[in-house]
Amino acid sequence: MAAHRIIFANEKGGSGKSTSAVHAAVALAVKGHKVSALDLDTRQRTLGRYLDNRAALMKRDGLDLAMPAYHTFDPAQRVEIGESLDQLAADADYLIVDTPGRDDDHVRAAIASADTLVTPINDSFVDLDLIGQVDPDNYKIKRPSFYAELVWDARKARAKQDGGTVDWVVMRNRLQHLEARNMRRVAAALNELSKRVGFRVIPGLSERVIYRELFPKGLTLLDLAAIGQDAGVAHIAARGELRELIAGLQLPEAAAAPSREAEPA
Repeated sequence: MAAHRIIFANEKGGSGKSTSAVHAAVALAVKGHKVSALDLDTRQRTLGRYLDNRAALMKRDGLDLAMPAYHTFDPAQRVEIGESLDQLAADADYLIVDTPGRDDDHVRAAIASADTLVTPINDSFVDLDLIGQVDPDNYKIKRPSFYAELVWDARKARAKQDGGTVDWVVMRNRLQHLEARNMRRVAAALNELSKRVGFRVIPGLSERVIYRELFPKGLTLLDLAAIGQDAGVAHIAARGELRELIAGLQLPEAAAAPSREAEPA
């Protein structure tokens, strides 16, 4: 069975794309699945560096953590993007791909190959503008934006290629904890646009300092028990967000080894 391909893509930077991709990859690996990850952002290499840090910590401290196989795509090696995707997907249950915050041929090829396309956005009209233009007076959607058209073209290409479908998921990151008028307006606009363009909306990850603090060691919220660290209230809440994120993706279940997840104290 071919790996289920999960592509994290958004042309706008700062949406939490790489953080979400890394945590999704590790969360699936912790459950016993064979996971591969590909970083298409050859400049920032956030996913690749995150997992480099993880590998270094495991080696230094002798830790046995769930670890995806991973690779950073390098166009200079003259390897076709399709070949890189196929190689990583060949021996995996899930393939996670993190893309740069720009539009290029490699990103489009990855989106066209997706089984699940995840577009993280911050909970604001600035980020919503990526996929739909909003009327400034009544906050109704006027028309889909360029990125929505790009995804539509990728979906058509996928259907023509192998008859497959792309499940497009828009993930609302950094949700406000307090109910606000702007939050309700964004939610209403997203709901309207989802019906017109064809995507699902799920909650993502909040703005939490702990996500940034974990990066230098390559750790995730699921590793606290393995390193003997107690979980605070914020950690427990963030773990709940991550579980809800994975559940919201509605991924097909692959055969898995016993789960490696343990609840922290």
